Amino acid sequence: QVQLVESGGGLVQAGGSLRLSCAVSGRTFSSYTMGWFRQAPGKEREFVAAIRWSSTSTYYADSAKGRFTISRDDAKNTVALQMNSLKPEDTAVYYCAAREGPLTSGRTRYDYWGQGTQVTVSS
Repeated sequence: QVQLVESGGGLVQAGGSLRLSCAVSGRTFSSYTMGWFRQAPGKEREFVAAIRWSSTSTYYADSAKGRFTISRDDAKNTVALQMNSLKPEDTAVYYCAAREGPLTSGRTRYDYWGQGTQVTVSS
């Protein structure tokens, strides 16, 4: 089993930055892909970014390219999402997710999920 715990959400003004963190535990992760998703009220959960645990390969949604950066810290077993130039439309609950396999944006392909952390961007 894999346990995921997100932190770092909060309230920020438009144009500001936040750094989300996901603490990962439970298994060895060399074959895993870690992803970030978000869900706004009344909308489906959507892909934001993903990273392979064993390499530097990353994958971003168009909405995240150039503003968000996903990274991992092997020593701390954490995955981070640095979010810059935030917009009100980035407001959502952000979820960390994990799967054993290659990079993908497919929500249903991820097997493990955290409880989510709220990000609110004010205009």
